[in-house]
Amino acid sequence: MPVRQLPETIVNRIAAGEVVERPASVVKELVENAIDAGASRIDIFSDGGGRRKIVIADDGSGMTAADLALAVDRHATSKLDDEDLLAIRTLGFRGEALPSIGAVARLSITTRHAGEPHAWAMRVEGGDKTPIAPAALSQGTRVEVADLFFATPARLKFLKTDRTEAEAIREVVRRLAMARPDIAFTLAGEERAPVTWAAALPGAPGQLIRLGDILGADFRANAIEVRAEREGVIVEGFAAAPSLTRANALGQYLFVNGRPVRDKLILGAVRGAYADYLPRDRHPVLALFVTLDSREVDANVHPAKTEVRFRNAGLVRALIVHALKEGLAREGRRTAANSASSVISTFRPGAAPSAAPANWDWRSSPSYPVGGGGGFATPSFAERSQAAFDVGAPSADVRPHDVAPDLLDRPLGAARTQIHETYIVSQTRGGLIVVDQHAAHERIVYERLKASLDANGVQRQILLIPDIVEMDEATVERLLARADELAKFGLVIESFGPGAVAVRETPSLLGKTDAANLLRDLAEHMAEWDEALPLERRLMHVAATMACHGSVRAGRVLKPEEMNALLREMESTPNSGQCNHGRPTYVELTLTDIEKLFGRR
Repeated sequence: MPVRQLPETIVNRIAAGEVVERPASVVKELVENAIDAGASRIDIFSDGGGRRKIVIADDGSGMTAADLALAVDRHATSKLDDEDLLAIRTLGFRGEALPSIGAVARLSITTRHAGEPHAWAMRVEGGDKTPIAPAALSQGTRVEVADLFFATPARLKFLKTDRTEAEAIREVVRRLAMARPDIAFTLAGEERAPVTWAAALPGAPGQLIRLGDILGADFRANAIEVRAEREGVIVEGFAAAPSLTRANALGQYLFVNGRPVRDKLILGAVRGAYADYLPRDRHPVLALFVTLDSREVDANVHPAKTEVRFRNAGLVRALIVHALKEGLAREGRRTAANSASSVISTFRPGAAPSAAPANWDWRSSPSYPVGGGGGFATPSFAERSQAAFDVGAPSADVRPHDVAPDLLDRPLGAARTQIHETYIVSQTRGGLIVVDQHAAHERIVYERLKASLDANGVQRQILLIPDIVEMDEATVERLLARADELAKFGLVIESFGPGAVAVRETPSLLGKTDAANLLRDLAEHMAEWDEALPLERRLMHVAATMACHGSVRAGRVLKPEEMNALLREMESTPNSGQCNHGRPTYVELTLTDIEKLFGRR
């Protein structure tokens, strides 16, 4: 078959396969055009999941008749002043969206420029253009897309249900609305009730209002502002407290120069920053905005412009990690799980007793004292019934007169008692706090290990008699391959024949530890490591495992002075609101919250 030049209609349909994957792709391209036109209000309507109809209306600058005629031609754009593809300051620049949409759908554009006496309209159906004609429109542009993929019926088979496609449209609009809080968005359609996001004030407060409107009140209440700047690169935004997490990474919204992107580099940086706070199967919720010179980032990587490439990727990653870590450390004791509202929500009070009937005779009550002696219970009744409420004394007790009054003014208050040999109950001026002693001490030991490693290395203690730990040969090989990394944390091991490891030295911070269980846990974690995992992340995994084994265990009775000492250490330890696995180390109830539980407020 000889080589031939394809007709323009076929070329446009091929290009549409890259740009127009689904109805959400059409919405994304058209809303980006509206944003580039300087719109302050954008209305989006979809029907049939965008398959039957999509309407985008804005109050932007509009187009002249000459611009409208060119806009539906391939690679015609008003967004490049010259031929420099590195100086891109708009969301769109390829000039492919309108001709690609017109090649596979019925496209209608009505627009009015401020310098024109009236509006102009044009239609494109399956690639066939109609002449431009006068139309009625007060301002901006209105684009209507009907019968999507009517010219390429095979593509319809690959679309999901109307509800799924409508949700994809909603997600696209949500991302663009997050990127531009200064623009008002309205999203409507037969599949959903209309939702409007009003334009917000500029700056961080307005940005947080828009993010809260989209991500929910929980995010707004637990958002931590982050910001860092270096060498012309600015990272800013809001990240949720570590305990407000999701089972996947869909709650992470990333923007580069106002463009929503899904970038593996940035996602990896977020994982690294939260590594000390979250379990491995949980993901944070955040919205990060990266701003830098357009010449330092290449947006012309993907036809849909959903991916970017940085000139200095290492700087961007380091800045994101620094910004997130600094913000999380600043709000170290603040988590979503230890707030009063989440604690109260776990209480499930039983149904209130119904009112007694008007003719109720209290003498027939089962609680009426035997013999009816003046309404007082007999001694035998009191002894038998009250014995059921004897639950034993607390594990440890601190009487009020044993506590210095100034301790009540400390953030974590004064220890009052220990219950179930696991939880410390402390009192503050405004309420009470319950501390998980193991989780709290685990974080303290972990932060000490990190500080020792950064300063002059972890101090070791030489064992008089080495511990010999027997394991299968594959596990032994895995441990010995990481012996140098373990030695950085003071755990020195060496081979002791096939299927055995000799432990020569252990970190002095851990005190007396169970070397066998520690090595087995480390081996299990190492089996999950990817060789591409940075050394720093691997070392932090080792430190977290060691901290878990070297901390105060649940079930250990603490003296009053030990409990208060633990509280004071928590107050001076970074990130003490969560343990290394992302669980809260304490929960707090204010006096007002306690009164609400008992119906006093």
